Amino acid sequence: MAAIMPDSDSEDELPPGWEERATVDGSVYYVNHATKGTQWTHPRTGKKKVVSGDLPFGWEKCVSEDGKVFYVDHGNRQTTYSDPRLAFATEEKEYAQDFRQRFDGSTMALQVLHGRDLAGKVAVVSGASTGIGFETARSLALHGCTVVFACRDLIRTQAAIDRIKDERANVKCDVIELDLARLRSVRIFAEHFKLNYKKLDILVLNAGVFGLPFSLTHDGYETTFQVNHLSHMYMTLLLEPQLCQGSRVIVVSSESHRFANLSGDTLSQTALSPSSATHFWSMMAYNNSKLCNILFGLELARMWEKKGIIVNTIHPGNMQQAASTTIYCATAPELDGATGLYFNNCCRCEPSKAAQDPELAHVLWQLSTKMIQAVINSEEDIIAVEN
Repeated sequence: MAAIMPDSDSEDELPPGWEERATVDGSVYYVNHATKGTQWTHPRTGKKKVVSGDLPFGWEKCVSEDGKVFYVDHGNRQTTYSDPRLAFATEEKEYAQDFRQRFDGSTMALQVLHGRDLAGKVAVVSGASTGIGFETARSLALHGCTVVFACRDLIRTQAAIDRIKDERANVKCDVIELDLARLRSVRIFAEHFKLNYKKLDILVLNAGVFGLPFSLTHDGYETTFQVNHLSHMYMTLLLEPQLCQGSRVIVVSSESHRFANLSGDTLSQTALSPSSATHFWSMMAYNNSKLCNILFGLELARMWEKKGIIVNTIHPGNMQQAASTTIYCATAPELDGATGLYFNNCCRCEPSKAAQDPELAHVLWQLSTKMIQAVINSEEDIIAVEN
């Protein structure tokens, strides 16, 4: 007769008398002290787990004279034979999108990163000097990641970096100027980044504007559309050589995308970027730009899937959440291979029907590349004349 498992609030909670351990190669196994037996599958979920990645901050793996592996927590001056990464073990997945929700709308970004060491990783965060962009950059930097602040106001950005250094003096933060209202600035940013960094592990397209009155950028496009979508798309394509298998691109969208009025019948350059204020409404311009974010992420995920570059879009939540969804999508091990998805409150959600339309995403891609190319060709002509 099968044993009856006691009730539990958590599927992952072990029954009484069971213990979770890990082999040297990272495979998790379970010990039943009552029967003195072991098994590879979790006694409740029936799934296998593995531990991977670097040890948490301050931990070191050691081997005793008799060959036993143990772990030293230098911060608390303690030793243990249990791998500290067991707390963050992930289930083996049958397919890429096989993952369960671990966090929600009450989770803070630093909670998502608890115990994680991001040393050696490089991230770019646009709009990192304030708001959720700052919280994103701060959370990554405090966990060892080298963070490049892609911002327009260098003085304000340096002040933001100094605030993080007040918390931890040895954080690795850099700033490269980026003005999303000028495609030339985007190109210069990418050139500077490539000169200084050989790889890019995390790209967070966070910067955006909201509620602006009608205006045109230096490039001749409506400002909300260019800043929120077009320049970020150009930036991503320019940084592609630095992205590699396992790199993650996080496109910050919004639930406002559900109120956009773009469709296969209405999508055009004029609808995306009106040339006058006659039919302009700032709220709809924002909604449409947020739909563009998701459609861009959908098409990019399709195009880069074989390269192993993960692309997901998110609704960022509020300041209290402190960028938890952005951080989750940028770092969660269980999202390896999971691409082309939309997240809200650290949970996969279904976006609007328009946001799931591959044909609409393809048409937007073609229009956007055409608009980018028009500016590039114009600038090349100007340079040729000046020379």
